Amino acid sequence: MEPTRVFIHGLESSSRGTKGTFFRQRYPEMIIEDYSGFFPERMEKLEGLLAGKTDLVLVGSSYGGLMAAVYACRHEERVRKLILLAAALHLEEFQACRETKLTVPVVLIHGRNDLVVPLEAVRAAAAEVFIDQRFEAVEDDHFLHETFAVLDWDLLLGKRA
Repeated sequence: MEPTRVFIHGLESSSRGTKGTFFRQRYPEMIIEDYSGFFPERMEKLEGLLAGKTDLVLVGSSYGGLMAAVYACRHEERVRKLILLAAALHLEEFQACRETKLTVPVVLIHGRNDLVVPLEAVRAAAAEVFIDQRFEAVEDDHFLHETFAVLDWDLLLGKRA
């Protein structure tokens, strides 16, 4: 059975941003929605979209990475994998998860030249929470302009072994 793949955009982005457009073109079955408002409103929408769904592969960018990680903390049994791109795990909303030990596989990709989300703070938060993680610090910025499109998304998303 194919997993349910979901992309969650960042704070000031939308489903029509670079990453959302890329995923919509390459993976038309992927759930790609717009989120607005404060964190609780965004999470309420995500919870509603994913209600009853299991075997989830969540891809979150920046604030969307924070949302994906918090969702996994709340519903680990429903998540197959997390892919977090410059995830804002340093924010207060992630604090409740820091008591948790998540065993789902997590791939974190973070630019060494990220001026928005501090790499070392994210690395530390990830080390506390994610048991099965691969953290890749890449030569890139917050938006992963150089890295994003050349990642092996078929492999990351489980489209092939």
